[in-house]
Amino acid sequence: MPKKQPLPNLRIKRQSLPETLAESLRERILNGEFKEGESLIQETIATEYGVSRMPVREAFKELEASGLITTQIHKGSVVKSIPLEQIAELFDLRALLESELLERSLPKLTEAHFAATKQLLPQLEAAYLNDDIAQWGKLNWLFHESLYAAADRVQTLAIVQGINIQTDRYIRLQLLLTAGEGKKAAEVDHRELLELCEKGDIKKAVQFLRKHIQRAGTDLVTLLKKKRDKEPQV
Repeated sequence: MPKKQPLPNLRIKRQSLPETLAESLRERILNGEFKEGESLIQETIATEYGVSRMPVREAFKELEASGLITTQIHKGSVVKSIPLEQIAELFDLRALLESELLERSLPKLTEAHFAATKQLLPQLEAAYLNDDIAQWGKLNWLFHESLYAAADRVQTLAIVQGINIQTDRYIRLQLLLTAGEGKKAAEVDHRELLELCEKGDIKKAVQFLRKHIQRAGTDLVTLLKKKRDKEPQV
């Protein structure tokens, strides 16, 4: 009898401490608890979380790689402030890349894909309704990602997700400052986009998505300019 090969280790890897710290700090940056230009002191963060400086240092590296913090001389790690022209550029990139993803994905989307998207939509709308800012960005990304799932463009999807992480905090701020108006517009747009996708109208769906992203970027930059003019960045 041939000797049985050992089964592979299928245990799920637990999230490491630096990853857990990075996730918590990312959320605090995205929800505005840490402001643009604010210094993040390793010792203070370590004391707050009851850990050593080593995992905090590793978490900072992850946050810097995702574009949320930067290292400055004499200030250490600082919450990154993105210039308005770069925010506009990020939305231009989103419009370009997400349009391509949708165009490639839409012909291959199945009923199962649409069922998953439809499950996310009421959760996203509930987050808007309940002012649950911790869920806005996450669910918004999952909604869009579900429509790109069949594109088979792993690298493009990863780039788009990174861009969404960088713009998420500004989108949250926009929704807060525009009150019900911004939330209602987002709700209407998402339902219209899903309807066009279900109809299989690739051209109209892609055009609508592109305009949706471009309009969101334009409105956001206008709002941020007014806010920054009143509150100059440190």
